[in-house]
Formats: sequence, C-alpha cells, structure tokens
Amino acid sequence: MQKIKLSLREATIVLIVILAIMGYGVIGLGLSPQVPVLLAITVTIFWAKFKGLTWDNINAGIKDGIDKGIIPIVIFILIGSMISTWIAAGTIPTLMVIGFKAISAQWFLPAVFLVCALVGAAVGSCFTVVSTVGIAFFGIGITMNFNPALVAGCIVAGGIFGDKLSPLSETNNLSAAVVDTDLFAHMKTILWSTIPAATISTIAFAALGIGHNHANMAKINTTVAALNQNFNISIIALIPIILVFVCAAFKMAAIPTMLLNVFVSAIMMFFDNPHLSITKASAIITNGFVAKTTNDEVNLLLSRGGIVSMMPTVALIVLTLSLGGLLVNFGLISAVMIPLATKLTSTVKLISAALAACIGINIFVGEQFLSIILPGRSFKETFIAGGLDRSALGRVLEDGGTMINYLVPWGVGGVFIANTLGVPTIDYLPFAFFNLLCPVISLLSGITGIGLHKLAATPESATVAE
Repeated sequence: MQKIKLSLREATIVLIVILAIMGYGVIGLGLSPQVPVLLAITVTIFWAKFKGLTWDNINAGIKDGIDKGIIPIVIFILIGSMISTWIAAGTIPTLMVIGFKAISAQWFLPAVFLVCALVGAAVGSCFTVVSTVGIAFFGIGITMNFNPALVAGCIVAGGIFGDKLSPLSETNNLSAAVVDTDLFAHMKTILWSTIPAATISTIAFAALGIGHNHANMAKINTTVAALNQNFNISIIALIPIILVFVCAAFKMAAIPTMLLNVFVSAIMMFFDNPHLSITKASAIITNGFVAKTTNDEVNLLLSRGGIVSMMPTVALIVLTLSLGGLLVNFGLISAVMIPLATKLTSTVKLISAALAACIGINIFVGEQFLSIILPGRSFKETFIAGGLDRSALGRVLEDGGTMINYLVPWGVGGVFIANTLGVPTIDYLPFAFFNLLCPVISLLSGITGIGLHKLAATPESATVAE
C-alpha cells in the first residue's frame, strides 16, 4: 500500500470535513445515513487521488475495510431470517403475552433493562438480545403507551450491560486479547464502571416508569386476544429462545447458532400451519413475516424481519466499512492517534485521550472492533510507560469503544438497532443511559484513581507524572 505523507493538521482537517458531512446530513438534515457516508467516501477518494494515490491503492483500502465486516454482515442477514421465523413460529408473540401478564406498567422499564441484561449475559450478544426479546419488549412498551425511543434506549442499555457481563462476548474477548490480559481479569476490571453505570441506569428507568399510568388495559387485552387468536401461544413456542441458551452454553459460534435456530423455527412453522407451502415459508424467510390480524397495531408490530429487511443495514455497513478502510489505509487515523498517544503526561490525560480515540474511531469508522483494536495498539505501550496496568486500557476500550458504537447513527451497532426496532439512533440515544454513563465513569476513574490498577514504578514510568 502506497503511503501518504500527512501532517497532523492536514489529517485533522480532512477528518473534520468528513465528520461535518456525515453529521450535518444525518443529524442536521435528517437524511438516511447512506447518502452522507457515500458523499464522505467520495470526498476521501478524490482527496487521496489529489495526494497521488493510484486507483489500485484506493480499491485496496475499500476491500480491506469490507473484509473486516463480512462476518457481521452474514450475522445480520441471519438475524433478519430469525426474526421472521420467530414471529411465524409464535416465539415473539408468546414472549409478548407472557410479558403483558407478568410485568406492570410502573416497573416495566427497569424490568426490561434487567431481563435484557440477563439474556445478554447468557448469550453474549447485544444484537441477539435486541432482535429477539427486544422486539417482544418493544411491542409491549408501545402497547403500554411508552415513548418508543425510551423503550428502545432501555432495551439497548440492558442488552449491552448483559454483553459486558458475559465471557462469551466478542468485544470482551477482543479487548482482553488486544491488551494481552486474562479474560476474567479484564471482566473484573470493567466492573468498576459497569456496576455503577448499571445501578444509576436502573434507578433512572425506575424513576421514568414509576409514574406511568397511561397503560390502556382495554388496548392491552385487545392485543393479547389478537395474539392468542392468530399465533401459537404456548411454552413449546419458546423452544427457539431456549435453543439460543443451549448453544451459548456449548459455546457455539453465532453463525451456526442462528442457522440452527432458523431451521428449527422453520420446522415449527410447518407444525403450526400444516398447509404452509415451502414457497410461502421461503417468502417469510426472505421477505419477512406479514401479520394479518384484525388488530392494526399488532400487524404493524409483527410485520417485520426477513433477509430483505436487513439490506439497508448491510448497504450502510458496507459503505461505512469502506470509508473506515480508506481512513485507516491512507493513514488519516494514525496521523492523529500516534501524536496523541505519545505526548501524554498524566493518568488523566492518558484515560481521556484513549477514550477520545475510541469514540473518534466509532464516529469516523463506525466499526466496533476497530474502535477497540486501533486505540488498543496505539496506547498499549503509552499506558505501561505511564505506570498503568494493561487492564486499565482494556476497560477504556470497552467504555469508549463498545458502548459508543450503538449511539452512532452510521455505526454498525446504531444502524442495526435503528433498523430492527424502527427507532432512529438519535431518538433513543438520550435514553441509553448505561452506554452514556460508562465513558463518564471511566473518565472519573482516571481523575480520582478509583478502580485503576497501577504498575510498580519503572524507569519508563518515572518520567510520567502520576
């Protein structure tokens, strides 16, 4: 790959222009992220061409970026299939009926937060939580007249909280690997920010829900009746979600877990409806399930899923990863990060700069794993020289990298949530308390020193002020 000679000033200007294009397009004009990201790619490509790069170099940057997202793209396609088959098999309708009977309106929000956390801890994936029990809770919340953005924020916060508690979490394992520390030592360290953030979030959700008295019981009863009349509401319908837990217990990877789940759910569809043709079943998996009840709200809530429904998400992920590949391969990210990482003189500055780098990668690249890998590699030696244990960096990577990706409108996580629940990222962002609190608590830890593991004094660390 041909390298470009870049100054910190030039790299910063280019990144600011790219951020302005995407931010103004998505937030200022309310556009779908695809077009602003496409424009940002155009600007980046022609800037690179102006700097003397060949089309082969540009194509290589795009390819390198997309290569990193192949597995998530396949997972999202399978999630689309899983959503439609879970609805057709009665799994999500059954979860909704159970939820209506078990959860009161006043305690709905904290219950959703904690249940999503438990499921997330078991399966190790916020994406799985949102696309399964999350959809069921979202339907319940809408029927109870809660703000859709509030419910979505609660689901996202609970799912990512559970993700952080799980040894099966991909980001937990990646962060531990990047900083060369034991997985369980890493998980123990992140509890310093995770537990306070979860406690405050639970209290906040309880406070927002405790005065809620707008639940229309007649509307709820009508919804439950429509679900009972049109879907297989039974314990047997919960087999797919039980299967997810079983696969997690055997540490089966995400793709085979989802393939098995779609297959089992499809079989259940035929048992529920013996007259269902293979053509119709294929259409449900491909185009999504279409509810045809007498209740318009149920039809709206449960007409979703399918491979095709994930195509806007896949398109944006491809574009975002392409932009990320260009920014990384052209050296724009490293031109800013390396000087930042090598000119730090205190613990507070180390933590602040690493958090800023993780958040910045999320904003400019939109990819969760890169927001962990790039800052992790750049700051590892700097943290050691500053007298901080590797685990301190691992926690920063989680708090600034993993958490924030779900709050970026063009980020992989943010796009997935918005597409799955039908709530724009900007709308649910203020209510994803857990995601917002973790970086703040991590920064406070850097200021106070609470929860930071420090190394014994070394010649290298002696030059860096504590």
